[in-house]
Amino acid sequence: MRFTKVSVIAVVIFAIVMGGLFVGCGGGGARVQQGNSVSLGQQLEDLQAAYEKGIITEKEYNKSKKQLLKNYK
Repeated sequence: MRFTKVSVIAVVIFAIVMGGLFVGCGGGGARVQQGNSVSLGQQLEDLQAAYEKGIITEKEYNKSKKQLLKNYK
């Protein structure tokens, strides 16, 4: 009976470890871009909010805004 409990515990631990290894195989952080489902207006609002919160600098804000507008055309 004791051998069975040890075997079950070993299998559970093995499954957890293997599951953790597979989770780490996510493609090296590659970004997948899908169709632009966020409107230009929403992107500009998000950009402005990031600037107002101090997350990005004025230079980064202006550069990103220019790029968004260029990509929209």
